[in-house]
Amino acid sequence: MEIRLAGAEDLGAVLTVLDGTVEWLVAQGRSGQWGTQPWSSQPALVERIEGRIDRGEARVAVLDGEVAGVVSVSGTVPSYVDPAVEPELYVNLLATERRFKGRSVGSALLDEARAEARRRGLALVRVDCYAGDDGKLKAYYRSQGFTEVEPFTVTRTGHPDWPGMLLAQRLD
Repeated sequence: MEIRLAGAEDLGAVLTVLDGTVEWLVAQGRSGQWGTQPWSSQPALVERIEGRIDRGEARVAVLDGEVAGVVSVSGTVPSYVDPAVEPELYVNLLATERRFKGRSVGSALLDEARAEARRRGLALVRVDCYAGDDGKLKAYYRSQGFTEVEPFTVTRTGHPDWPGMLLAQRLD
């Protein structure tokens, strides 16, 4: 598996991963996480991904010549999360292509996030995730060494509230 910075040429493949994740979540009855519409059909989400790629925040995992997953990291937290009291690296996005399930793509991308934090001299990595439905996403991040910090709720106009969990991991 190769992990590298995403480039503009990767936008279509990254959107394919994100669209596939939405499709999979909907099939699992977990549409509360990312809704039911493909990311590629929502201009604001496409622009968000383009921005992350342009700013050098996005990395892709490549397996068998295909983009198998994406992670986006930055020092900026979303508006619904309080900044940490120390410098941190924040995982803004993590998604994997379901066809590569069982090949540790998500783990490798989180390892890359931790490695990036260390390169920047940071001892804290945080991430938030959807905390509704069956709680499997929280359990996944716990299995990756993150600890739950606090729940939060994002109030969305015209949509149900989005229950979230903030998680953190300290690095050695």
